Amino acid sequence: MTGIKSDLGNIRTLNEDYAEYYEDDNYKIYVLADGMGGHNAGEIASKTASKALIKYIKENINLYNHKDLLEKAMKYANLKVYNLSHCSDTYNGMGTTLVACLITKEISVVANIGDSSCFGIKDRKITKITKDHSLVQELLDCGSISKEQAINHPQKNVITRAVGTEEDVKVDLFEVGKSKFEFFLMCSDGLTNEINLENVLNFDIEEKEIQNICEKLIESAKFNGGRDNITVMLFGGEV
Repeated sequence: MTGIKSDLGNIRTLNEDYAEYYEDDNYKIYVLADGMGGHNAGEIASKTASKALIKYIKENINLYNHKDLLEKAMKYANLKVYNLSHCSDTYNGMGTTLVACLITKEISVVANIGDSSCFGIKDRKITKITKDHSLVQELLDCGSISKEQAINHPQKNVITRAVGTEEDVKVDLFEVGKSKFEFFLMCSDGLTNEINLENVLNFDIEEKEIQNICEKLIESAKFNGGRDNITVMLFGGEV
């Protein structure tokens, strides 16, 4: 079972987040995107990238090893958004974050571009798998700011890598050992900016409660401010 929930938050008037998944007996694909751009361009970018990624994997699942497949799918999604952004002034400059997880019987692979995140959960521990492509992360990496300063940094929303802003993009890939995690959680920064995801461990994560947990996490983010769109997806780690 998969839990999925997306919310405007308390301030925004348009939800530019998008999340989707596909499951069959041999593999599962999960994707989440946080769009950016004027008018409705961010909404278009996030949906275009997500659907393009799933389409590419479904059409090419038997042609490449699964790690290469996910990287190629991310780059395909990037090109789709890039080309669309150049065919209309309305879409000029649009882009999106993109995080995806491909689970097969042999391997689990996570990929990301931007600052939407994927976490692994097992034995009441939550581990961040992805690494943000953001200005704040770069400042942390070089020691210019502390973790405490990063929490409320005024440029927290500045990302350094996105889907659709360049013709090609570098994809970060993370191969996850089978059975390393019981569940995966993917989310936009509208969640991570408002709550400490250690709070997820307050819940007894069972399949029948997955959707309810997603809804409670969004409620918590909105209670703490809800300054951005909030999207969360929670799913099992096995096919």
